[in-house]
Amino acid sequence: MTSATSLLLIAILIALSAFFSLAEISLAASRRLRLRQMADEGDVRALLVLQTQEQPGDWFTVVQVGINAVAILGGIVGEEAFGAGLARLFSPWFEPEVARTLGFVVSFVLVTSLFILFADLLPRRIGMAQPEKLAIRLVRPMRVCVVLFRPLVWFYSRTADILLRMLGLPSQRDDRVTTADILALAEAGTQAGAIAAREQQVIANLFELDTRAVASVMTLRERVAYFLRDDPDEVIRARIAAEPFSTYPVCERDIDHVVGYVDAKDLFQRLLNARSITLADERLVRKVLIVPDRLTLAEVLDQFRQAHEDFAVVVNEYSRVVGAVTLNDVMSTVMGDLLGPADEEQIVRRDDNSWLIDGVAPIEDVLHALQLDELPSADEYETLAGFLMVMLRRVPRRTDSVKFGGYLFEVLDVDSYRIDQVMVTRLPTTQPPPGDESQVLRAGS
Repeated sequence: MTSATSLLLIAILIALSAFFSLAEISLAASRRLRLRQMADEGDVRALLVLQTQEQPGDWFTVVQVGINAVAILGGIVGEEAFGAGLARLFSPWFEPEVARTLGFVVSFVLVTSLFILFADLLPRRIGMAQPEKLAIRLVRPMRVCVVLFRPLVWFYSRTADILLRMLGLPSQRDDRVTTADILALAEAGTQAGAIAAREQQVIANLFELDTRAVASVMTLRERVAYFLRDDPDEVIRARIAAEPFSTYPVCERDIDHVVGYVDAKDLFQRLLNARSITLADERLVRKVLIVPDRLTLAEVLDQFRQAHEDFAVVVNEYSRVVGAVTLNDVMSTVMGDLLGPADEEQIVRRDDNSWLIDGVAPIEDVLHALQLDELPSADEYETLAGFLMVMLRRVPRRTDSVKFGGYLFEVLDVDSYRIDQVMVTRLPTTQPPPGDESQVLRAGS
């Protein structure tokens, strides 16, 4: 075989190896969502790639057979193409045996380098950059190769399946899209500049709806403005002026006996028409939606949708009213700081190392603000006040403090046993004693 023929054969082998490398990486890196979009647009080849991804065994078997066979042939042809000529090149300076050895080594390094660069690294980088476009172009030629290598494909595929079963490993990949996958894609889009940081945060907040309880966003019982059924016109007008809200529960005797709710728009219409307001009018009082305090925000949204309401009263297992929630409360969890400063006063950052936080602030918002993963006994409370009560094992008093996760939580104000304000301060970076991640400091300590 002449040198020119050997060089041509090596070029063909490199091209074949590059073809198999492109086929391997493009199929593995192709995104199913993108392929599904291409298939919906009418590209039949995208459907073939999707089908191949569901059963990729034969595809990868052909790839491995082709790559290994080409590599072996490349070594043989490379020795013939360069070995003798390099040995003659070294013969004036070395013994014949040493010259042949050097010729073989240099020939091996040269051919291997050509294959690594042009048959492996370059095709793989190209395949990673545009996997779907390459996959749909290579799917039909690869299917022809699968048919041509059918006996070898059957033997190696069955052998690999047996080995996987013996090892207890799956033979097919799991293509289910998880929450973590979506969040990772959103984060990658933010880093690439395709998604704004606030939009990425909204996506992350959406998945919190399934884990956050309604108690974390509701208006607490003590802060709910309500009317009694027999309140006179003067009392109702004074309450509206003092506490302007869009919705007011209507109760008998006390807040634990809710009979309905009244919309502020209906009240305003009567006021503008100079009519007296009486809650004994059944047309004014609407039927109220009652939800348990253990529902998640996603379940509350579903209740709102089914009842065609945007307001609900929240009760505990003893049928005691613990608060009220609106559609806006739930959506503020999703939109976060997009709703404006008036909706984020529960957590105020004073400087780089301290925060002033309302005791009823949802613990998820506190974790996000402080960039903490979790707090102790997280299933026992919903708010920052609950965290302090669990840690102190009693109702907190002013100056009580808790240290955890590199932060100092100090109670600043308590109003009728309710924690109003908590100062959270980032502690200087120090190594905590072994086994002592948290520390409770009693009042005056």
